[in-house]
Amino acid sequence: MTVTLGIIHTSVATLDVFPGLIRAEAPELRIINILDDSILPELRDNGGRLEAVLPRWAGYCRTAKDQGARLLLNACSSIGALGATVSSQVGIPILRVDAGMARAAVRRGRRIAVIATLPTTLEPTTALVEETARAEGVEADVEAVLVEGAYDALMAGDRDGHDRRLVDALGEVAARSDVVVLAQASMARVVPALAEEERGKVLASPPFAVADVVAALARIS
Repeated sequence: MTVTLGIIHTSVATLDVFPGLIRAEAPELRIINILDDSILPELRDNGGRLEAVLPRWAGYCRTAKDQGARLLLNACSSIGALGATVSSQVGIPILRVDAGMARAAVRRGRRIAVIATLPTTLEPTTALVEETARAEGVEADVEAVLVEGAYDALMAGDRDGHDRRLVDALGEVAARSDVVVLAQASMARVVPALAEEERGKVLASPPFAVADVVAALARIS
């Protein structure tokens, strides 16, 4: 029987990334994509209050389940914490997009930088890395880095300006860190512009999330 995966997106950027990567590893998988691109702007305006978006996000999860999903991927780091709450409500597993990346980060080095262009993503991802370090029993010095102005440039249509700010910040952060965690999956596209040594320190969530999906599918198939 074909297994169905539901992916809940808050940005078209992840909609462009995850279905293709996952299908490359699980070609028989049926994927349901649900996108609400109003969630991130709302969180930015309300100071990151997840309770404001919880009811409708839970509704999207129920919709995916009603359409046959046996597993869900929460593709947004900003609302990663919602998965644990909603999973028990809908009765199917919900994977957090950045969980695998956080595990990899704390195993690679002690000096870990978490970098983001949105404070609503920076805070939960930093907290996740710190929680993961405690769970793994390792010491970690976690630095949270917000790339000022990058998100505003992107929203104004200045993609090149966004990318320049991000590349410059990544270079500076990589020089003082063992590992650099990209808090937003969409940031991964600038990594090829980094120097080779810098690229080797940078972790982005997509490959780790795909591995988590494949492992979870094996458990439920």
